[in-house]
Amino acid sequence: MSKQTLAFELSKFKVFDDAKQNLEQYSTDSEIAASILWDAQMQGWIKDKSVIDLGAGTGILGIGCLLLGAKKVTFVEIDSDSINILKENLEELKEKFDITAEIVIENTDIKNIEDKTFEKADVVIQNPPFGTQEKNMDSLFLEKAMILADKVITMHKTVTKEFIDNFSAKHNFQVFRYYHYNYPLKMSLPQHKKTIEYIKVSCWLLVKD
Repeated sequence: MSKQTLAFELSKFKVFDDAKQNLEQYSTDSEIAASILWDAQMQGWIKDKSVIDLGAGTGILGIGCLLLGAKKVTFVEIDSDSINILKENLEELKEKFDITAEIVIENTDIKNIEDKTFEKADVVIQNPPFGTQEKNMDSLFLEKAMILADKVITMHKTVTKEFIDNFSAKHNFQVFRYYHYNYPLKMSLPQHKKTIEYIKVSCWLLVKD
């Protein structure tokens, strides 16, 4: 599967019906998701690996990992409405593609995650809340991701780069790759005033020292 095909396939899956402001729910752009996943695949991070999609929402990142040959994907999501859409997306995925990977859905709050809550994965991938509704949720997600795997793919606002770099170093993770995107934020929450607003978002591929 090419990167372009991956982006096209990811664009077909359902997104939030009624995004929840308190959870900062917004859909991950399929082109950006495909770009990040494709490069991670080229580094040997996805195929035949176990992956945790933390704060999975409707599942685009984890589904992308399944399409790229992950052996196991665990979707962790607090919102039951999002999980219902995720399940629909997984059914559609299985109808169209021969997916043999193990798929697990965990309906839980990431605040409850501690060491050994889940079996440790090879990689955690996440597009977490930016912390605009509940302060420090971005760093909490990153901290939990670092508990769950020695490789982390994580997205945050570009303005937080210094903080993310320092936070990672403090937790003995080094920056393996770093990307910057003009991220299309589609109108889905009450505070959104434009049909599409572009914000500066970056992605870090982190590896434990």
